[in-house]
Amino acid sequence: MKVHKYAAFFLLCLLFLHSLLLTDSAAANISTDAQKMDAVLVVDVSNSMKDSDKNKISSEAMKMFIDMLSKNGDKVGMVAYTDQIIREKALMKIGSDADKTDFKKYIDTLSLGAYTDIAVGVSEAVKILDAGKEADHTPLIILLTDGNNYLNPNSDRTEELSGKELDEAIRKSKSEGYPIYTIGLNADGTLNKTILEKLSGETGGKFFTTTTADDLPRILSEIFANHLKLKVIPITNLTGNGQFQDVNIDIPNNSVMEANISITSGNPIEAKLFSPDGKEIEIPSDDVYYSKSKAYSLIKLIKPASGNWKVQVKGVQKDKIDINMVFNYDLGLRLVDPAKKNYKKGDVIAIQSFLESNGQKVESPELYQSMGAKLIVNEIASGTVSEIPLTNDGKGFNGEFIIPEDKQYEIKVIAEDNSFFRETNTFIIDASVIAASSSPVKEENTKDVPWLLYVLAGIGFLLLGVLVFYILSFIKKANKGFIGQIVVEIRDEDTGEKTTPQYRKLNTFKGKIKLHQLLQLAPELIETESVILVPGKNDTLTLFNKGEVIIEKAGRAVDASKGITIKKNDRLKAKLSKVNKSISLDYLI
Repeated sequence: MKVHKYAAFFLLCLLFLHSLLLTDSAAANISTDAQKMDAVLVVDVSNSMKDSDKNKISSEAMKMFIDMLSKNGDKVGMVAYTDQIIREKALMKIGSDADKTDFKKYIDTLSLGAYTDIAVGVSEAVKILDAGKEADHTPLIILLTDGNNYLNPNSDRTEELSGKELDEAIRKSKSEGYPIYTIGLNADGTLNKTILEKLSGETGGKFFTTTTADDLPRILSEIFANHLKLKVIPITNLTGNGQFQDVNIDIPNNSVMEANISITSGNPIEAKLFSPDGKEIEIPSDDVYYSKSKAYSLIKLIKPASGNWKVQVKGVQKDKIDINMVFNYDLGLRLVDPAKKNYKKGDVIAIQSFLESNGQKVESPELYQSMGAKLIVNEIASGTVSEIPLTNDGKGFNGEFIIPEDKQYEIKVIAEDNSFFRETNTFIIDASVIAASSSPVKEENTKDVPWLLYVLAGIGFLLLGVLVFYILSFIKKANKGFIGQIVVEIRDEDTGEKTTPQYRKLNTFKGKIKLHQLLQLAPELIETESVILVPGKNDTLTLFNKGEVIIEKAGRAVDASKGITIKKNDRLKAKLSKVNKSISLDYLI
């Protein structure tokens, strides 16, 4: 019995299912407004760094990157490795200057070890991103090393095993969208470029090499800019004369969220800052962050007013002074979905795209004035890419796309000026469905098709709807967010010493969180992997204990294998069995 005449009906069912599953992704053609990142810094702390990183460039690089991060929600973690994990920090949100200072102090505590295994460090960084990344953040890994392995000859570890683990980390990074930026440290000329170029090349990152801290502002600025779709703006090169010299800083519009001005010199510099109205602004102050080290100075302007700012720089006579700037914009780019969903050859699709901030369309002729935009069209089957210039009308970018063939196309819009660029996510134009369904079909007698077919089709359609409902319910439940925070305090039961209480905000997690994540993934506390927190009803938490950790509430051990409820201001204690330590947990809202 032939039923292909009714294939269109089932096709409509599938299209309906597809549209339902995409309901929660209606914003797929919008690039994030305020660009935020989840970054993991990975540093080789083996003894070989004494030669390949004589001047501790790696420490300076990590500190400068932290200084460039926004206090508006950027998160950063760290892995220090030899042939094992020496120190690590899970992703923590940067919310204040104190957070940056504390992280930089943590970097100063790193010590060296005997052996090296790059796969160990990179694999751990991937795990940290898997555990703590946020959906609206852009993840990345920055690796600082000389690229050489030196395995412990007394262990079972071989180059083959290390290579397989590294390949798996590369595969996972590529599939999850974790670009790896590598900075090769080459003070002694022993850099292994091959492995670092592979790491960056296969994951969408970039490879850099350096022998001096003088290169750091350029390298870090380029990583920062490349990842957030910004552009490094060279300001000027000066030769110090012992006097203050004027440097003009142009803030083009009021959509600049932050302006990072990096200054490199062989000796410390002095700096003064003046706003567009000529008023001197104190450095640092509420809207001006300032940090310096032996390698760089960084001035960060927070939400600066548009106009011509001025920095006065005073350097040592005859010292070379390099100044660069990277803006961070509170802007996204939206591609308006075409109204029609079914296409064919010759159809004309109107393209409309515009900038937006905080979900609102930006209508600023000054902002659009220097920008250009183009539509990128990728014919999916062949991979052929073409560009169509769009018209800038001062309020957005407009044009049209005429479908050349009955095929599938991937389209997106890119807009840029001299300081940044934005792109929308891709949108699929499918002109192949109608073409396939419009092929000649032999006419059939409807009497050949029993009425039962219609009934079965209807039941199938109904079951699809029910399945979609449960799938969406499950997704919604899995993505349910936390509120409040957990105060963590660790006690050494042998000495009685306690750590300083640490506040862990929970709203950065979705669905569930392991206690081990709240404890910064400390290796010695690994057994807390079995203790899981999920959001509960009425602003409560539910704790599940699937291991040997003893959970106490109000001084009594409780069975949390099937879950216990934690309410506001509840305190619990987790007693570990493998190390003689206990962890106090206070839930605050």
